[in-house]
Amino acid sequence: MEVTVNASSSGISTIQSGQRRVERAAAEIAGTAASAPSTPPQSQSNATPQSSADKRPDLAQSLVELRVGQHQAQAGARLVQTADEVLGTLIDTSA
Repeated sequence: MEVTVNASSSGISTIQSGQRRVERAAAEIAGTAASAPSTPPQSQSNATPQSSADKRPDLAQSLVELRVGQHQAQAGARLVQTADEVLGTLIDTSA
């Protein structure tokens, strides 16, 4: 039964990891949308556009990270579900 417990804890850890990844990506996406001004202020008209673009995270990369986090959490959930089924089968077999 220790294998089932290890699989369950591994699945829960994977779910938490995926959730953290999704939260980071969502924050980056929200930050990108919030930090993109519609018209540049007059005082920054001499600033190079490259310097402000370097500070913002890439929106496409953030969307990819969001999807990777989603799949990671789903994989962890499937692992927990499988461990639960294995444990149920072991209990049924032992009884």
